[in-house]
Amino acid sequence: MGARSRRPSGSVPSGPIVLGGQPWTDAIVLDADPLARALGVRRGLPLGSAHRLAPEATFLDPDPDADRDAVEAACARLAAFSPGIAGTSDVTDQAFGRIAVHVDGLTRLWGIEERLVARMGEALEPVLPGAPKAGIAGTSFAAGVAAAHAGEGGCPILVPPGDDARFLAPYPARLLTRDPEIRARLARFGLRTIGSVADLPRSAVVARFGDEGARLHTRARGEETERFRPRRAPERMLLGLPLDPPAEGLEAIRFVLRRLAAALADQLDARGQAAGLARLVVAHDLAFAPRGTPDVLRFEQRFPEPTSDAEAIERLLVARLEKQPPLAAVGRLELELGLVEAAAGTQLPLFVPQAARDARLAWQLARLAIAFGADRVRRVEITDPDAPLPETRSRWTPVAGAAVTGEKPWEDYR
Repeated sequence: MGARSRRPSGSVPSGPIVLGGQPWTDAIVLDADPLARALGVRRGLPLGSAHRLAPEATFLDPDPDADRDAVEAACARLAAFSPGIAGTSDVTDQAFGRIAVHVDGLTRLWGIEERLVARMGEALEPVLPGAPKAGIAGTSFAAGVAAAHAGEGGCPILVPPGDDARFLAPYPARLLTRDPEIRARLARFGLRTIGSVADLPRSAVVARFGDEGARLHTRARGEETERFRPRRAPERMLLGLPLDPPAEGLEAIRFVLRRLAAALADQLDARGQAAGLARLVVAHDLAFAPRGTPDVLRFEQRFPEPTSDAEAIERLLVARLEKQPPLAAVGRLELELGLVEAAAGTQLPLFVPQAARDARLAWQLARLAIAFGADRVRRVEITDPDAPLPETRSRWTPVAGAAVTGEKPWEDYR
């Protein structure tokens, strides 16, 4: 399922789409839709070359955070249908954008497979920029091929049980591997289709291609080569406290926020984990509030790096509250930490004093970006120190943790 393309200006662009940046930048193609690939655009191709192949294409700038969030949201919605979900939210992974769902034994619960796919498509519609493509087969490889060649608009390809080899036979043999050298050797041997590989004796394929040949032959015959490993859903931690009586000053709110952050941070430390973002809900007390005051304000803040430091979390959220203060007295605060993962170890120098977390540059820049605007604070990233032109040796990039996703319905966070 493709999650890389996004809606600029609220709609999916028509025509070919290329992800990676603008054609005049010194970058490469990260992904391309089928229309662009039909014109010769491939991953890793310089954007300038891609523009010459597909001048009518829409070129999108990469947004790893948005891509990662879209896949996480899609996996969360699919988990409501099946406990077996496999996929990665790592945007650098070749398998990014593909989600595998184990559907065995779900017919009594959700109906026939066509109906199940339709329901999944409806659930994914609010979180993905376009209609996903789906395929159902007995092996992960055959299901992937089916999904890649399925029609748009939720029309899946369903491979009958035990029919994977017959279904795969007419497709190009290059689909069996991502290794360009092996693809070239398959072409030199005249093995154009998957069926031609499956018809060969296994020993002959192994003799020519080694261990990879054994995997090629197994895939071509419609047999499973990859063990299904369900993903572990990202853990979220949530805690709320009432303010009695309701508080109007930021200091009182900060006191409660400090307690929430400290309690959740202690849980993270006890588990050896760190959080990548925080979601804060500020519930207004409407007894004496002006007419039209909303019930709650919701903030989502990504951290410069995963952390379990309560003070760092508190300071960043207080900066958000200073930028957008509550509109009335506050009756309740609710803090949720998301993108929880195992905390990364850090090798510390023996004789160099360590700076406090709140003094670290990334966190300081994130607070500055909140205070003065994310478009006014940037950092320089060295891309090619040996480039002949000085202006191509570096580029300006957004400050980590400064991106503000805006208000979203709370049910989207579940």
